[in-house]
Amino acid sequence: MVRKAVLNDVDAIYAIVESFARKGDMLHRPLAEVYANLRDFFVHEEGGEILGTCALHICWEEIGEIRSLCVKEEASGRGVGRALVKACLSEAKTLGVKKVFALTYRPAFFEKMGFRPVEKEILPHKIWGDCIKCAKFPSCDENAVIIDIRP
Repeated sequence: MVRKAVLNDVDAIYAIVESFARKGDMLHRPLAEVYANLRDFFVHEEGGEILGTCALHICWEEIGEIRSLCVKEEASGRGVGRALVKACLSEAKTLGVKKVFALTYRPAFFEKMGFRPVEKEILPHKIWGDCIKCAKFPSCDENAVIIDIRP
């Protein structure tokens, strides 16, 4: 089941995100940042266990970002990531967001959901916001993808 995250989910969200950050698959998110941005997060829960998480972060007028999408290895390939992204896109549409982007090492996953590849340079607010904190900056090897969700 996909649902909005609540305070009791913070430790699980942090643990999943950190497991991917330690492997270099995503940006580290301090625990305080997870608390501060809790309203951005969705979780996928089964049997009381959080199997995946994803956040929709509003960046600027009419643009949002899918961030911190991660699914535990044992739940990989079961549609958990897809369900989480769909929840974020649905919320984006409700909020009036017109475009949603992601930086990813798995562009094919997003392309199957209707995202298209773009150059990172069209996302300067992202580059100077979070990316500058990354150890890989300025030699980022992630791919940028974007989707237009206008009605």
